[in-house]
Amino acid sequence: MKFTVSSSALLSLLAVTGKVISNRNTLPILDYFRMDLQGNTLKVTTSDLETTMISSIEVESVESEGTIAAPAKQMLDLLKEFPDMPLTFDVNDKTWEISVSWKSGELSIPGASAVSYPVPPTIKEENRELMLGVDTLIGGINKTIFATADDDFRPQMNGVFFNIEPEQLTFVATDAHKLVKYASNLTGEVNASFILPKKPANLLKSILLKEEEDVKVCFDQNNVRFELKSHTLICRLIEGSFPNYNAVIPANNPNKVLVDRVELVNGIKRVAICSNPTTNLIRMDISENRIKLTAQDIDFSLSANETLSCSYEGSPIVIGFKSTFLVEILSNIDTPTVQIELADSTRAGVFKPVYDDVQNSSTLMLLMPMMINA
Repeated sequence: MKFTVSSSALLSLLAVTGKVISNRNTLPILDYFRMDLQGNTLKVTTSDLETTMISSIEVESVESEGTIAAPAKQMLDLLKEFPDMPLTFDVNDKTWEISVSWKSGELSIPGASAVSYPVPPTIKEENRELMLGVDTLIGGINKTIFATADDDFRPQMNGVFFNIEPEQLTFVATDAHKLVKYASNLTGEVNASFILPKKPANLLKSILLKEEEDVKVCFDQNNVRFELKSHTLICRLIEGSFPNYNAVIPANNPNKVLVDRVELVNGIKRVAICSNPTTNLIRMDISENRIKLTAQDIDFSLSANETLSCSYEGSPIVIGFKSTFLVEILSNIDTPTVQIELADSTRAGVFKPVYDDVQNSSTLMLLMPMMINA
């Protein structure tokens, strides 16, 4: 196996695929890149047994084809030290030694046979397929992934739920305290759902940023495959049923607040400095086109309040939220104005972006309130 490739192009590819590699691999071979050279195409595979990424790059002046397992850490450390220049890789198919040469020098690192590298899972023949736009996927994952849980007892909440209907694709994530629902228009006939784990969702988000063409998605009951121009991501789905998210979204919210999102976020951050560090409770008194934010820590005699102007329709209401969750939700809304819908102090608050024009998607974020001691 011998070929020449641009150092920066190979580094860019390996840096992306290397994100799959776990720090706690159970198999030593998983600390390696599997590199397959066929014709002018170099295919690189990484896996942690749950998630597999296969990426490809075109190389120059191929003298011989082959397959090698190259140590990931050494390969990345090596490539980071080169400016953009051609590197020639020459692999000894008996000792698995990888020789790298360039204009003014050479080095060698030990490789390994790729025979024991795990085979990527296959999607069953009775799979479902659909084409999704890059913007739809990026939007859905970006809006929801922050609300996923890290719960060993409820693994179904540790990922992003994809609910696919003939005219709509809905992404949902929840950790039982906050919930995000992002719905986008869709053209198709597939009616199905699956839960994408958090790690591959983050990986997918990173590789989608450089994509322009639609993404082919194939899935069965156990696995899903995302096919992009230069990358293929395959992962095991989370088993079980996702919570009935529509049941927790209040249907009737008579109290509606329109407020400047940035002003509200900054006000919450200032007042929250004096909140109890255990609860991070912040109290919101809303009436007569104003929001009064209050926080206190009785143990250390700390207190703070700030009053913001808003547009309010409804009865006066007092409600408490965890300030860190409030900031997180408001920071993931991208419009200058946010609408907050409230029923009463014991029911979840609903947060929605306010757009000036008609959108092809809708975002709803929900936050459970905290009890306020009288």
